[in-house]
Amino acid sequence: MPTSIINTDDLREFKMELLEEIKILLDQQSSGTLKQYFKSSDLMEFLQISSGTLHTLRSNGTLPYTKIGGIIYYEAADVQKLMDAHRIQHNSGF
Repeated sequence: MPTSIINTDDLREFKMELLEEIKILLDQQSSGTLKQYFKSSDLMEFLQISSGTLHTLRSNGTLPYTKIGGIIYYEAADVQKLMDAHRIQHNSGF
């Protein structure tokens, strides 16, 4: 295997390419083209709910899901909508 010598210009070019790829990923995420999903176990831990509660949310249509090969996925945006729909705001006297 031949040996390559890496100089500071190579590292600078690599850094610029890496930063550009990160920027593209962040742009995709903010524009909604890159979706984030939870698996059931991750969502139960995140929301601090039981498997029965998650099953109920799924069964009654409260929380949409996708099932692929026996694994159930929940879109992060749908979880956020559920959280927003159940937000309770208290008016304080301040």
